[in-house]
Amino acid sequence: MNESRELDSGGIADGGGAPAAAGHRAGFVALAGLPNAGKSSLLNAVLGRKLSIATPKPQTTRNRILAIESRPGVQFLFVDTPGLHRGRNLLGERMAQAAGDAIADADVVAWVLDASHAEPEAEAALAARLAESGRPVVVALNKIDRVDRATLLARAQRVADLLPGRHAVPVSARTGENLPELLETLRAALPESPPLYPEDAVTDRPERFFVAELVREQVLLATHEEVPYGSAVVIDSFEEREGRNLIAIEATILVARDSHRGIVIGRGGQRLKEIGRSARLEIERFLDTRVWLGLRVKVDPDWFASGGKLAEMGL
Repeated sequence: MNESRELDSGGIADGGGAPAAAGHRAGFVALAGLPNAGKSSLLNAVLGRKLSIATPKPQTTRNRILAIESRPGVQFLFVDTPGLHRGRNLLGERMAQAAGDAIADADVVAWVLDASHAEPEAEAALAARLAESGRPVVVALNKIDRVDRATLLARAQRVADLLPGRHAVPVSARTGENLPELLETLRAALPESPPLYPEDAVTDRPERFFVAELVREQVLLATHEEVPYGSAVVIDSFEEREGRNLIAIEATILVARDSHRGIVIGRGGQRLKEIGRSARLEIERFLDTRVWLGLRVKVDPDWFASGGKLAEMGL
């Protein structure tokens, strides 16, 4: 295994695969929404596996992630995007650009809207942006397991007011309620097309990208306040140990301040050990093999303003 191996990914098909049956649909579905709307959780629920990290922290997703879901008669190319917000530094600007580009390139946009929490001004601004894009929009009214019927109806009416004529599907990423209805609505909005990727493809990202994300997920879950948003993860080495069914990984957690380094490491290194243990278990599930994971913490106050470092992280 080498560092550039991708997870069953392939190039865009150009007539090389088996011809699709008449009526087959395929296309890009951009998952758009405000921070913490549950886009990544909804994607993982649809896929039936964990591909995007998900935490209660806003702006957990930083990168544009392609997830390929091939089913009889349809191939969904889901694009998970950062929550739409105003960028305050180069990192924020690139996150906002990734979300905007995904909308512009999509065949259909799935606006994931939190049914349990309203942000009227931000929702109105996003609705206007989606209307201006000219793309078909399907609204996934997520987290319905957290609201009563009256609240849900009010939120659905809000969608109708903001985007008249758009279809809204109430769903729950946590329970799976109405996911088949959402997929059927999205399928109907896609163009007729043969598959654009091989049917066994999963994503276009390499394994080391997801390993870094799984480590960052545990940093987000283990720390609070400003620490999660000032941290990042870089994979230093990714090596398969032949004959041992083991992958050895070394990674650096970047933090913006000396005080953050102490928080991530914890007293006697205990928090870093817990981050490493939890991340290793997640990575082993993801890669389906044993993993040795070594972590270190480095202070770099300008990592989020460095174009080179952001590019290394896929941003």
